[in-house]
Amino acid sequence: MKKRKGMSAEKVYHLFIYVALFTLAISIIIPVGWVFLSSIKQNSEFYGSPWTMPTSFYFQNFIDAFQKANMGTYMLNSVMVTALALLILLVVALPAAYVLARYTFRGSKFLNTLFKAGLFVNVNYIVVPIFLMLLNGDTFLRGQFGDGFLLDNLFILAVVYAATALPFTIFLLSSYFQSLPTTYEEAALVDGAGYFKTMIRIMIPMARPSIITIILFNFLSFWNEYIIALTLIPGPNKTLPVGLMNLMAAQKSAANYGQLYAGMVLVMLPTLILYIIVQKKLTQGMTLGGLKD
Repeated sequence: MKKRKGMSAEKVYHLFIYVALFTLAISIIIPVGWVFLSSIKQNSEFYGSPWTMPTSFYFQNFIDAFQKANMGTYMLNSVMVTALALLILLVVALPAAYVLARYTFRGSKFLNTLFKAGLFVNVNYIVVPIFLMLLNGDTFLRGQFGDGFLLDNLFILAVVYAATALPFTIFLLSSYFQSLPTTYEEAALVDGAGYFKTMIRIMIPMARPSIITIILFNFLSFWNEYIIALTLIPGPNKTLPVGLMNLMAAQKSAANYGQLYAGMVLVMLPTLILYIIVQKKLTQGMTLGGLKD
């Protein structure tokens, strides 16, 4: 009797887990699917039931979003900023994380503590100080050279993105490098490899699962970021989330809902594609060690 009760409780527990996961999946799939279906509807179809299937594939919404709403330019700006920010982040964070994880030197503990403290700083709280610093810098440059370039500059926006992501990235990479055994570096030293060559040829390739994890997390953060981009890019060179918000504000009066949902699809689609590509590697990023049986 006790064995049956135990099996029954286990089945109830598994059933609860399955129901919770199914409910969570439905709560995500339905809104995403609804946005995709709405993006191919004609505007007249929105005045009936919102749950009706589209009568045809109306791809003119995407053409209008690219051309009339300028979403193509905004998307190109987001691609440039995100790719550049990821490149800067990896170039700076990988050597820094490796050195902080594998070597002890004067000030190393302080630097580790400083980066860990950065994890508790909400980026949205320091947007105004960053803006004022760049504004003062532009004021100085205009006084010296007649023109400034710190505001309304996609490269500067990418640098700010990379800088604000350094604490999380270095913390995650350092934790991964610390899990790797020193035998790899000792073997490389015996073979005559220097510190830099060991890092580039051996240790960084071994950290590939963790690198994929930080690329995905930071890609999602940079691609969907709104407040910093809105503050630092006051001109026409806006990123996709800011352009989407402008499109939403414009379509409230125009009631062109298909074009609006097409813009939402343009924002969501790259993140979905990237997640599908790297989802097998994503779960390995936090736990995979250097030794294999």
